[in-house]
Amino acid sequence: MNDLEKKLRDAGLRPTKQRLLISHYLFSGPQMHVTADSLYSELIDRDINISLATIYNVLNVFTSHGLLREISIDPSRSYFDTNIKRHYHYYFEKTGKLEDISIEELKISPMPEKKNGFDVNCVDVVIRVDG
Repeated sequence: MNDLEKKLRDAGLRPTKQRLLISHYLFSGPQMHVTADSLYSELIDRDINISLATIYNVLNVFTSHGLLREISIDPSRSYFDTNIKRHYHYYFEKTGKLEDISIEELKISPMPEKKNGFDVNCVDVVIRVDG
């Protein structure tokens, strides 16, 4: 069993051909942010025959199983982040680029502990810039 198969199995997923193809692109190099459309274009450019619907399905399954983190920029645009550790983002409005901000670079304080009796699970911050 290779590393990608193990990664999928450890997340509780069956390593199908499509999941392995997408995993290879997402997890075999540096951490990245992708949209379903950008991933589709990249795979088509590499002569990998896969449907956009399959890409959406796999990205959503990977997100629900903790392999990716979804960053919603607006109702019609989401990025999928291979860096699932706690961090924030810059969003460059002109270029559509997303860039990580470490939690050390941006302090949010005081952090709320509970809201109406519920624990805070996560804080997502996207700072929009003109660039």
